[in-house]
Amino acid sequence: MSTVAEPLNSPAVAAPVAAAEPAPYIAGDPAILGLPIFVAGSLALAFALVGYVSPAAVGTPVAIIMAATGIGLLLSTVWAIALGQTLVASIFGLFAGFWLSYGMLVLGLVHGWYGIPLKDVVHTIAEFQITWAIVMAALTIATLRLPVAFTAVIALVVLALVLLIIGTLHPSETMTKAAGYVCFAFAGLGIYLFLSAASVATGGRGYPLGKPLIR
Repeated sequence: MSTVAEPLNSPAVAAPVAAAEPAPYIAGDPAILGLPIFVAGSLALAFALVGYVSPAAVGTPVAIIMAATGIGLLLSTVWAIALGQTLVASIFGLFAGFWLSYGMLVLGLVHGWYGIPLKDVVHTIAEFQITWAIVMAALTIATLRLPVAFTAVIALVVLALVLLIIGTLHPSETMTKAAGYVCFAFAGLGIYLFLSAASVATGGRGYPLGKPLIR
C-alpha cells in the first residue's frame, strides 16, 4: 500500500469539502415588525379609553388588537426565535398573549361566551388587569439590562394597567382616561423605537435609547 500523501486538489480530498452545504443565512430584526404593530394596538386602545368612542362601544379596538397586533406580534416572536433572540421572543410573545387575550376577553363578555354572571363582570375584568400587571411588572425588571427606552415602554404599560385596575374596581372616568393618555405615551415611545430600528435597517444609525439601569 502506498504511503504517499494524496495531493490537496485530488478528488479524494476535494469531494468531502464540496459535499458540505453552507449554513442557512437568517438575518433581520423582528422589531421592525413587532414595534409598529404594537403601536397600532396601543393607539386603538388609547383612543377607546380617552373617550373617542362611547363606553358602550368597548369592542371598537378589537379588530386592530386581534387581527393586526396579536397576529403581528406572534410573527415577530417566531422571527425572534429563529434568530435565537431569547428575550426579544419573550417580550413579543408576552405582548402577543396580552393583546390576544384582551380581544378574547372583550368579545367573550360582549357576546356572553363565558357564562359569567353580571355581578362578576367587574372582578373578571379586574382579574385580567391584575394578572397582566404582575406579569408586565416582572418583565419590566427582566429588561433592566436593556437600553432604558425598552424598560420605559413596559413600565408605562404597567402604569396604565394599574390605573385601569383602580378605575375598574372603583369606577372612575378620570382613571380610565388617565390610562388612555399613558397608552398614548408608550405608543409614542414605541414609534421612536421603531424609527430607530428602521434607521439601522436602512443603513443608518440607531437613535439614542439610553443606558441600561443595571449593567
